[in-house]
Amino acid sequence: MPLVKGGKITDDIFVHVADGDELPPHGSVLVSAARFLENPEALLARAGKLAVIWPNSRDVDDLVPYLDRLGAVALVFPSFRDGRAYSQARLLRERFLYRGELRATGQVLRDQFVFMLRAGFDAFQVKKQADAEAFAQTVQRYSVFYQPTGDGRLTALHRRMQLRHSESAGL
Repeated sequence: MPLVKGGKITDDIFVHVADGDELPPHGSVLVSAARFLENPEALLARAGKLAVIWPNSRDVDDLVPYLDRLGAVALVFPSFRDGRAYSQARLLRERFLYRGELRATGQVLRDQFVFMLRAGFDAFQVKKQADAEAFAQTVQRYSVFYQPTGDGRLTALHRRMQLRHSESAGL
């Protein structure tokens, strides 16, 4: 499946290792939450980056002690109608200050891409190449937003306030 990261279609550095399969001795791997929680310290101690697939039915608080050592967290959208991963993303970015890769997986649809960006996702695993190309273009499409979120962008209100402040300061 294509991966969009940083507004570009890119190769996935993480190899998905299914539960029960042997882990490679080194290299970046992506494992399930169940496998991760069996022995997180052993997985984190191996050579290479570690990423975990975190289902939207599981509390992100269980992940917090390990966030600074994870290469990526992949949050799952099992259905386009199920938005719990949006809440998980906001919690990870805004409350727990997670700065690593935050990946959207599952039912990642074009019409929800901007909302996913605004929630804090920075990587998107999509099913079709055409969707990946559309996602890559969408990153550049919008530059101003009204609602504040954890993606670090200034809102339209804050931009206006900065402009007025610089005008009144004679800058």
